[in-house]
Amino acid sequence: MAAQDECIFCKIVAGELPGEIVDSDDRTVAFMDVNPATPGHALVVPRAHAADLMAISDEDFEACTLAARRLARRIDEALAPDGFNILNSCGPAAWQTVFHFHLHVVPRYEDDPLKLPWIPGAGEQSEIASIAERIRGEG
Repeated sequence: MAAQDECIFCKIVAGELPGEIVDSDDRTVAFMDVNPATPGHALVVPRAHAADLMAISDEDFEACTLAARRLARRIDEALAPDGFNILNSCGPAAWQTVFHFHLHVVPRYEDDPLKLPWIPGAGEQSEIASIAERIRGEG
């Protein structure tokens, strides 16, 4: 598990690494997943580092849950998917690969081939950026 100072999500939150940020507030940041399960797949993380579901504070967990719903509504307006999965992986056995608590907001489409669990694969960066613009209301 990465130490907080090595955490990729902490670096995205701090602006030290690039990320397609689509929403933020004083407790949370939402950005596009670079290994999307479906078009529009995004993550919600707390600004404060917490390794997983067992470590996150109740206040940050609540803020992340509300931010995930807010993000789903934005994605719904921008992309009109047929449904959503909100997912959390806690621990390596549950497919957690980045040890900073996060919620996956995965838009679902009637014809999408996604079967859970998905095997993450690199997304097309220009498509991710274009979708991020739409979710932010810029496109």
